Order: sequence, then structure tokens, then C-alpha cells
Amino acid sequence: MKTALLRTPLVAAVAVASFGMIGHAAADTAALEQRLLELESRIAAAEQRASAAEQRAELAETQAAGSPAADDVEERLARVERQASGEEGFSFNVYARSGLLLGEDRRSNDGGPYVTPAGGLGGAVGRLGNEPDTYAEAILNYRMRFDNGAKAHYRTMLASGTTTSNDWDDDSNLNVRQVYAEFSDLPSFTGAFENASIWAGKRFDRDNFDIHWLDSDFVFLAGTGAGIYDVQLADNWRSNFSLYGRSFSDYPVRPERPGDESSTDSLILTANNYFGNWQWMVNALSAADNDERDIGENQVAADSGFQTMVAYHGDSFFGLGEGNYKVALLHGQGLGAEVKGLGSDGELTDDARATRLGIYGTTYVAPNWRLAPVLFGEVSKDRYVEGDDYKWLTLNARLVNEITQNFEMQYEASYQYMDLDPNGFDGRNAVSGDFGKFTIAPTFKPQVGGFWQRPEIRAFASYTDWTSELNDYGASAFGSDGFTGGQWSFGVQTEVWF
Repeated sequence: MKTALLRTPLVAAVAVASFGMIGHAAADTAALEQRLLELESRIAAAEQRASAAEQRAELAETQAAGSPAADDVEERLARVERQASGEEGFSFNVYARSGLLLGEDRRSNDGGPYVTPAGGLGGAVGRLGNEPDTYAEAILNYRMRFDNGAKAHYRTMLASGTTTSNDWDDDSNLNVRQVYAEFSDLPSFTGAFENASIWAGKRFDRDNFDIHWLDSDFVFLAGTGAGIYDVQLADNWRSNFSLYGRSFSDYPVRPERPGDESSTDSLILTANNYFGNWQWMVNALSAADNDERDIGENQVAADSGFQTMVAYHGDSFFGLGEGNYKVALLHGQGLGAEVKGLGSDGELTDDARATRLGIYGTTYVAPNWRLAPVLFGEVSKDRYVEGDDYKWLTLNARLVNEITQNFEMQYEASYQYMDLDPNGFDGRNAVSGDFGKFTIAPTFKPQVGGFWQRPEIRAFASYTDWTSELNDYGASAFGSDGFTGGQWSFGVQTEVWF
């Protein structure tokens, strides 16, 4: 009876909220989606409060019976409340995708967002109907809240990727990608540090952000180190500061020391600044002794560099309607010429320089139609040898028609232009040309609505074609047996996150 009484208000709240939504059925779809998400959050919170109230009542009865000491009961009651609010306890998060990608000959097909010759330079193309792998991330979290108000968050992330279709992954790459602890709400932190949090360990930076439809981050800062988030330097200015370490290992050094190998640490010192919707990121990079790397005659590998990014995070669709958009301009030199995966490329020359632009937005163009366009491109020079010159530009659009509560049709068109002159680096040939892909994907999901609603199961058919000259580049799957362009591929895939 006690449980029924506690849950009766929750049922009433759900009913009232549901009738309220029906009364506003003609509202804008994006606004309705937001209201649904807020309602789900309120329902979940109410259920947690109901559960906590039940446990509180049971503990109170136990206390009245004179079993444990009063202070022990109070501590247990406080812990129940913290767990109900999500401030303490265990949680589990997942990202996963798995699918089958087959060519016209019913054999496994090459694919992936980085399948083109420009892919090795970060030039991604649309991922819908273009992923042949199984990739999964399992994220384990434990949160604690202490009597003085301080909070601690511990995270471990396991990830595995494979391209085999077998149940046992002989080629699986299992990694521990994150292990760190973060402390926040520390009572001894005051002034500019009052709301700051500190962390140490191996992690992905909290404020990385990506272009989901290309499976490409705008910027990816990760490694092992330490940092501090949310230092409030002024009313409209907060900053994050960090030091990350990565490794360049087992590379051959200069010819005068044949057979000798060495390793070095790549260090990234970061200041990430936010001014309202604007973001300005500055990175200084160094890698001691990396200039001893043998990268060819009269070439010197970089042992330092810098990278900077200016970004705007919009809360509308470019000011034209409901939705959101992001714009980022990145530039780097030396080790910073790998402008996205900071500190991950040790073969860059001391004179390397690169500039990249990324833009995307999401919106509803009609009540049941949503659109996500993307523009993404980069130019770089003297990247791996003096005189090399790389240019690529990707245009991508994902269009989705929500047909029923559980079914939608997804369409994706992707185009990339490449003009790549490696100037003989690694035996590669200068090429230029176009790549194009079009995908149709009937998709089932428990509930449609918005680009970020998962899980989903989709079938797809993709047609891809490219300029035949690109087959001669020498550093991609293009031109391999059965993969020369102008062909269909088919498959099925699931994608999950929570």
C-alpha cells in the first residue's frame, strides 16, 4: 500500500503532462522534442524521489524499532538521497556500432569515413552506409559526495574495434582509453576557482566536440596528464588549463645510428577559453628529440609547434530557425599542423602548416523532416616533405523523414574534392579528383525524434564513385581488386548510445 500511495502522484503527473502535450500538438517539432526530453527527465527524477522516499520510510521504521544507532540511520538516509539525485553511485554509459557492409559481389567491402586518399589527412566523408566495422565503448562511472559538499568522479572506459564478422575477434584491439579521477565543489577553492574542478589520469578532454555524420572531431585533445576546468577569470570568461602527454615510440633515428631506435613524449599544454558562445583554444606542443627522427634527406621532423582554434557554438540554425550550429577555424604549425588529433603525428616537418574549417548545423525543415548539412575542409603545406601540398573539401548532408513513431527514412549525400601532391613522400603519387556517395537507409528505432535519438537499426544501400585518377595515389583502398569506383554496396547496422 505504501508503494502505491507514493507512486500515485507520479502517475497523475504523467497523465497531466501527457494531456498538456496533446493540447499543444501543433507546436514546432523541435520545441515539442525538447519538451518531451524535459518530461522524461522529470519522470525519471520523480521515480528516483519515490524510490528514495520508500527507502527513507523503511529506514525510519527501522530506527523506530531501535535497531541501528540514529547517526548511522541518518548517514544511510543521506546516501539514499544522494544516489536518488545522481550525485553518488555507479552508472554505465555506452557507444556502439556494428554492421555488415557488402559489395555487389556479396563480399565484405572496404569503407569507412576515412576511405578516400584524403582520409589519411583527416578528410572524412559521410558515414551512413559506409562503415564496415564493429566498435564499442563501455564507460564505467562512480560518483561520490562527501559530508563537506565535495564531489569525486572516477571513470574507466574500455573500447574495442574490429572489422571481422566472426563472433571471436582474432584481430580485436581492446584498449583502456580512459582512467581518471575528477574532484569538484571543493570547499577550499574560492574566488576564480570556486566552481573549478581538477582531474588527473588518462582521458578524453571534456570539451572535445565533433561532426557526428563524418565521425570526425572538430578537435580531439586526449592523453595522460592533469588539468583544471572552469576557472572563472571574469563574469563572461571561463578557462580550462591542462597538460597532456602522448607518445611517439620505436621510430628509426638518423642514418648515422643504424639499427638504433628511440621514443619521445609529445606534450600538449592547453588553454581553452570561453566567452559566451565563443571559444578560443590555444595549444603549445613539444616532443624532445623528435627532430632526430629520420624522415628523409634534408628533412627535419618538428620537435615543437602550436595550434589554435576559434569556434562559435550557435543555439539556432544559423539564425534562420530552430536548431543549432557550430563553426570552427583551426590553424597549426610544426607539431600543431595536425590540427585535429593534437600531438598524435610525429612525422610532421618543422615547417609544416595547416588550416582547417568546419561548419555544421541541424534543423527541422518541415514537421517531420530534419536536415544536417556539413562543410569541412583543409589546406596544408610542407607537411611531411618540403614542397608537398594537400587540399581537400567535403560537403555532406543528412536528410531524415520521420514516417511513424518507430520508422524513418534516412538519406545522405556526400561529396569530396581532393588535390593531393605528396611530392614523392612514402612513394605516393600526386592526384586530384572527386569522390561521391549517396545512401538510402530505412531505419527502425523505439522512438523517432531528433538527430540524437538512439538506439536504431538500419538497412542501407549506397552508391559510390570517384575519379579514376585517385586509384593511383598509393595510400588508400582505392584501386584495389574490386574497389575501383562506380559501384553499389549494401548492408545492415545498429548504432547505440546512452
